[in-house]
Amino acid sequence: MSQTDPKVVMKQQVALAAVERVKSDTVVGLGSGSTAAFVIQYLGERLQSGQLSNIKGVATSFQAEVLARQYGIPLLTPSEADQIHVAIDGADEVDPNKQLIKGGGAAHTREKIVDCLADEFIVVVDDSKLVDRLGTTFLLPVEVIPLAVGPAMNAIEGLGGKPTLRMAAKKAGPVVTDQGNLVIDVKFPNGIDDPVALEAAINNIPGVLENGLFVNVTHTVLVGEIIDGKPQVREA
Repeated sequence: MSQTDPKVVMKQQVALAAVERVKSDTVVGLGSGSTAAFVIQYLGERLQSGQLSNIKGVATSFQAEVLARQYGIPLLTPSEADQIHVAIDGADEVDPNKQLIKGGGAAHTREKIVDCLADEFIVVVDDSKLVDRLGTTFLLPVEVIPLAVGPAMNAIEGLGGKPTLRMAAKKAGPVVTDQGNLVIDVKFPNGIDDPVALEAAINNIPGVLENGLFVNVTHTVLVGEIIDGKPQVREA
């Protein structure tokens, strides 16, 4: 896809708008996914050019680690970081209350750890990710240890969900997370009425490590959209 493609430029612009909010002498949570990849690129370029100094990153996935090293961003683990000043990450759905579904890349467990530790969490998305109700356009990912897949799927059905094991696209077998676990994708036929209650209920199922509902975590949502053929960024 050409870098002049309006959708690509839109992702670049919203990523740049987020990076412009980063200050020197800070620790930054580095998200995963296509828009977050531009965030890491621009953050690294500003660090190398001297526009920013003393930036350290906390990666939310192996992909983010690789990109951060490629662009010269020093890395810390969450345990090594005394403070995460700001985290910047994408989302698969965003509702009007800034509640999210994440996990399209199966990195939502590490993403939630980093994003919840941050003093400020900035979400970067395009306008197609905005929904009136969570669960209407994207399945809810749930990370489960392999031993518990069957029982966890049964328990999720008891909560009104329709679970399926996520299978890999380019290899035989299921998707395996960075933690060595499996992902169950859950459809809720009428969407999710109460994200706060559902997040807690799913995480109380034995064997579930984490689910993709991010509730009461987001501070700012930056939205890229195309208006009259031109990419623009607004704060939702």
